[in-house]
Amino acid sequence: MVGGTLEVWSTPQMRTQTATLLLVLSACSTPEDLGTAPDAAAIDAPPGSTAMAMLPPSSGTCPTIVNGDVTFAPAGIAPRKVKLAFTAGAPRGPLVVYWHATGSSPVEAAYALGATLETMTAAGAVIATPYSDPVAGQFEWFIVNGSDRMDDFILADEIVACLATAGWIDPAHVHSVGMSAGGLQTTALSFLRSAYVASVATFSGGMPPGFDPEIQRPDNKFAALIFEGGASDNVFGVDFSAASETYKATLIGAGHFAAICDHGKGHKIPLEAAPSIAAFFTANGFGAWPSPYASGLPATFPTYCTR
Repeated sequence: MVGGTLEVWSTPQMRTQTATLLLVLSACSTPEDLGTAPDAAAIDAPPGSTAMAMLPPSSGTCPTIVNGDVTFAPAGIAPRKVKLAFTAGAPRGPLVVYWHATGSSPVEAAYALGATLETMTAAGAVIATPYSDPVAGQFEWFIVNGSDRMDDFILADEIVACLATAGWIDPAHVHSVGMSAGGLQTTALSFLRSAYVASVATFSGGMPPGFDPEIQRPDNKFAALIFEGGASDNVFGVDFSAASETYKATLIGAGHFAAICDHGKGHKIPLEAAPSIAAFFTANGFGAWPSPYASGLPATFPTYCTR
């Protein structure tokens, strides 16, 4: 962390492996390749909505839910640690799954959300930040390395299933946030788990060339708040500004709500964005369509955020 911003630095080895990220997901062109959520149970929609989230069942033994590191053990993959943050006794609220950047760690969620994290958890939110599997590869998450292993999505399913079954979360409010590799993972999750994802926010994520997954559940018009850093948001040979614009255009073309936020700071997390992300998730629950922001973003959002 330098000068109050989170930096993602490349090493000589990483620079020689840039092509790996450019090949992200190129082999993943069908729903079967990209993975399908397991059989799921319908959850009641928000008032006024006809859409229902389809939550996955747990495939393993759910852990005791505590603040801090918790190990989830879904069937078919190695057990994985997830850092949980919540306020005991708070009302049932949203689940926010945070995917960290290459070279970072789960503490990134607290850094990115700042004081807003405590505000969210006090209101009932659970913030779940997975640890990456060391065997995933250079870029933390399997799919970002071009792998067809669905471990990270299976883990997300288990987190959702266990917390929903235990009554910890509002099933109509499952959201995701991520930075860089975590932003790409969040982008992928929005498509491949649109059976239950209500809305997402990405920091330097999006759709690089070769990444064109099909939307798992086209009738769920989920919303996305897409942050990118302008012309200098380019690392590992990936133009994250262009990838973010492609993500926005793809979503809008498919009838979803998407807004772009060019903070112009390069490949960094815009810390001032956290309150707007929390408000975005509150407004854009599952089935909230048209988006409450269809006529424009709130004046409290950063001025660089536009439709």
